Amino acid sequence: MGRMTHVLTALAWPYANGPRHIGHVAGFGVPADVFARYMRMRGHDVLMVSGTDEHGTPILVQADSEGLKAAEAAAKYNRIIVEDLDALGLSYDLFTRTTTGNHYKTVQELFTTLYGNGYILQKKTLGAISPSTGRTLPDRYIEGTCPHCGFDSARGDQCDNCGRQLDPTDLVDPKSRINGETPKFVEEDHFFLDLPAFADALNAWLDTRTGWRTNVVRFTKNLLDDLQPRPISRDLDWGVPIPLEGWVERPDKRLYVWFDAVIGYLSATIEWARRSGDPDAWQRWWQDPEAVSYYFMGKDNIVFHSEIWPAMLLGANGEGAGGGEPGALGRLNLPTEVVSSEFLTMEGKQFSSSRRVVIYVRDFLERYSPDALRYYICAAGPENQDSDFTWAEFLRRNNDELVAGWGNLVNRSIAMAAKNFGAVPEPGELEEVDRELLAATKAAFDAVGDLIGANKVRAGIGEAMKAVAAANKYLADTAPWKMKEDPKRQGTVLFTVLQAVSDLKTIMSPFLPHSSQRVHELLGGEGVFAPMPHIEEVADLDEGGATNGTYPILTGDYADVPKWESVPLAPGTPLAKPVPVFTKLEPSIVDEEIERLHS
Repeated sequence: MGRMTHVLTALAWPYANGPRHIGHVAGFGVPADVFARYMRMRGHDVLMVSGTDEHGTPILVQADSEGLKAAEAAAKYNRIIVEDLDALGLSYDLFTRTTTGNHYKTVQELFTTLYGNGYILQKKTLGAISPSTGRTLPDRYIEGTCPHCGFDSARGDQCDNCGRQLDPTDLVDPKSRINGETPKFVEEDHFFLDLPAFADALNAWLDTRTGWRTNVVRFTKNLLDDLQPRPISRDLDWGVPIPLEGWVERPDKRLYVWFDAVIGYLSATIEWARRSGDPDAWQRWWQDPEAVSYYFMGKDNIVFHSEIWPAMLLGANGEGAGGGEPGALGRLNLPTEVVSSEFLTMEGKQFSSSRRVVIYVRDFLERYSPDALRYYICAAGPENQDSDFTWAEFLRRNNDELVAGWGNLVNRSIAMAAKNFGAVPEPGELEEVDRELLAATKAAFDAVGDLIGANKVRAGIGEAMKAVAAANKYLADTAPWKMKEDPKRQGTVLFTVLQAVSDLKTIMSPFLPHSSQRVHELLGGEGVFAPMPHIEEVADLDEGGATNGTYPILTGDYADVPKWESVPLAPGTPLAKPVPVFTKLEPSIVDEEIERLHS
């Protein structure tokens, strides 16, 4: 990607039935933000979009438990999630929601195109009903034994052990995950996406995907052996109405939540364009053949992004086995890459709000800095294998790596220069040891950048920390504090290390934007260095949704980002004694946090 490219950074939609925990943002949020920030610094036209996923039975269940209407519960958690992602510094161009009138219109448009092209079938099916409430039970809320591999916690839509697509009726001894009762199966009329019609097109498309994480390709290829039509409607009163005569007015039938949620990537881009004042701008990311799109999620979401959403796009383009024509939205781009993380566990256990094995983003950020969490996720997150968050490891990485490594380098070098010179010193002739350090930090731009571009965030921050270690070693080897008798050489050494710190603040900014902004200011820089998102209250653009007319969005102005390159530091720039950029944590927090977890 040498020249400027339109880059869609599409993040999984957090479900709005409660606050999100750190496992969620480890899967979709931080890795995508690192990628988007870096791509902007490389001069690409990045659009980062998502929102809260707000339809389906789980919202109704949560609303019931709180004595709220579904729309009230969705609005409550939408706002909490928006505030948390803002506090984490996730640089969305638009974070919206699936209850907007614009989203309803886009979903119905795509349904109509797929239906017109013959890729939506209507047939009778057995639907699961909760005997105690009479409500439809979503497939994911039914659990039982997989008939293929015997896994005893298979869900009604797929088995996480063998990866097979399932129907709830396939499960041995199915039970409701809500209350443990055995579901009642009743015959219903429903619509299905004709997935088998895309088997050949999906296979051909997957064969053109290079550089994907092996878990994604392997998992998806396995699914193609056993494609079945997938239900896209449900007996519910909460969701997007089905845009067909005889169906659109029915209060008891809605489009299935998964079907509308994946269309959110497109509807969010359209909403962003409409709010930007150029309503056709969305086409640059969706119709330009040179544009690229990267989808970020946890591994439980792979099937929707590597198989089902591409099938829907192929169908809307008229490129399945049955042919057809693109609809009113034109021909749409398929994903360039599906970037799936594995799972984050906590103190050896799966995150579970109901079992109180959880740390919500909001609670975390009340006690610790956003960059401390971002650093942990980048350095030790579940990028390509499951990883375990422990408070002891969080403490160690914060104190030994972030504070003693990067923070200490910033503090020592700026403090010495401020004390001895009051400004960035004028350097004399550079010696070999000085040139070696500056060569190392300059080389880190390519090394770290190539890794972020390949979505290898863990290795990328590892390379950045190697450059930090090289700068700390340079300080220890040159010992400028012993050069009081040779102010010329002392100035040269301090200039050299400050130039390295300046380079490193740029290299660190995709990972740790809040602290890079602080380092920029400590080095005498002015203005915004690492742009942050902000929350805006907006009016719904269209009627017909369920937002009650207004809602908060996350957006930002990321046009003026620094370039991904070394910028010469200006000698004479005034420096003041720095305040530490990171906070050293007391060992006692480990016991305190584990106690808090258990209580």
